[in-house]
Amino acid sequence: MRHTTRELRLAAALVEAADTLAEGFEPGPYLRRVSDHCVDLLAARAAGIMLVDGGETVSFSTSTLRREVALELLEAQHGGGPCLDSYSSGRPVQPVSIRVAHANARWPAFTERALRHDIAATFAVPLRRRETLFGALNVFVPALSADPPLCTAEVLVAQALADAAAVGLDNHRAHTRSRTLSAQLQEALSSRVRIEQAKGMLAERWGVRADDAFTALRRYARRHRLPLDQVARSVIERRLGDGELRPGGDGAAGEPF
Repeated sequence: MRHTTRELRLAAALVEAADTLAEGFEPGPYLRRVSDHCVDLLAARAAGIMLVDGGETVSFSTSTLRREVALELLEAQHGGGPCLDSYSSGRPVQPVSIRVAHANARWPAFTERALRHDIAATFAVPLRRRETLFGALNVFVPALSADPPLCTAEVLVAQALADAAAVGLDNHRAHTRSRTLSAQLQEALSSRVRIEQAKGMLAERWGVRADDAFTALRRYARRHRLPLDQVARSVIERRLGDGELRPGGDGAAGEPF
């Protein structure tokens, strides 16, 4: 089976888009690379990605090629444009002639800017992962590339890249949540171990039950408004003396265990 050069480049781009679980992953450079692949594979003038969260635009990522043009065209869509339409519907905005859209007063601010930069056509596809929408990918096509008219295949290539990017972002988000939860659980376990160790040390030194030693730790923590784990660490590191911990210590009225 023979594969065209573009098919091979697309396959490599999709594999790259899946690699989001590495240490030091940053969404900005990652999405810039996706935009660069769009420009390369579709012979576009520029491309950019608008991330949206809760209906509000949160960030832009643009292709390296003509970065200023792409950024200006994304920013011009605050009052409407292909990115927002694609995000709102969750469907692609098929290739649109900029001159026709401008004549029909469709996205006036955006189309005026696009005409200044000699953009002949544009289309957008959503960044989606099942029911989750992250934003949209916008492709800006110069006059030569728009003649003959763009075909469905170009939109499908862009959608494949956008889908891969959405999967990558979703995987990274899930990976980050998992690591955060794991760290929280590990810290909770470590805290519990330190408290048990401090209890054991005090019970042995004082010749009392572990529960009585724990009561002393807890009372000291409450009296000084400190986390119990912090008090336990001070006991383990011998920065907190018995006289302060025992009932009646540290100026407190004497209390039985």
